[in-house]
Amino acid sequence: MGGSAEPGAAGAHNAVPAARHTLGILSHLAAQRGPVPASTIASALGLPRSTVYKLLGVLQDLGFVLHYPEARRYGIGLAAFELSSGFSRQEPLARLGRPILAALVDKIGESAHLAVLHGRDVIYLVEERAPRRPALVTDVGVRLPSHLTASGRALLATLPLAQLRALFPDPSAFAHRSRDDGDHPAPAVQSYRELSRLLAEVRSQGYAAEDGDVTEGIASVAVAVRDHTGWPAAGIAVTFARTSLPPERWGELAAEVERAAAELSRRINGRAG
Repeated sequence: MGGSAEPGAAGAHNAVPAARHTLGILSHLAAQRGPVPASTIASALGLPRSTVYKLLGVLQDLGFVLHYPEARRYGIGLAAFELSSGFSRQEPLARLGRPILAALVDKIGESAHLAVLHGRDVIYLVEERAPRRPALVTDVGVRLPSHLTASGRALLATLPLAQLRALFPDPSAFAHRSRDDGDHPAPAVQSYRELSRLLAEVRSQGYAAEDGDVTEGIASVAVAVRDHTGWPAAGIAVTFARTSLPPERWGELAAEVERAAAELSRRINGRAG
């Protein structure tokens, strides 16, 4: 009986390189600005051209790759796009992040949320409210200017400077929340120079914070969740009453948020910040 299992085990072992090569081709194509020649793929992945042509043929038959015969190039197909749509439909960040946030809230006794960057805004995907804590404006589906929120600042701090500048090209990009109280001080960030200075502080201390920029009397600390490329996938933040925790203790809270962010990064095969 032991001998009968060996062919299957060997076959599975032999299939692994082909699977890796196939996924490598798809990943390479997805990272390009447009279709590329098979020879370029073979060179980039260090594979024999014959192997690349065979795998491209299979992927083309299944719709994952498109062949452009006149240009002799290959690009991503509709089946690959359907995979990305399935990723969006399954909401993996929300599904994986919700239990992590729940555990964080249980541990620290403050409300937490998960947000993603969308243009100059953040959109909130998950909110876990702590018992006996007030409702917040950061409900699921709410969109807020990223430069005003702790989550947004944590995410913006990870972006290349060129992209950051493209997001905030002039003063009109710095929206602010309107206040009923005309005596409330102006937002802390109203220019690219101020934003750059603030984000430098975020990088230096390892977490982002906001103090009353979203809701008066309420503060937040946040840490970015990174994907496998180191890109900011989401931000995890904890929000609390300003009077309940002095600023000198925000670092302790941020350390708990950082552990939660690292765990979500691990679950999406990302890497720690």
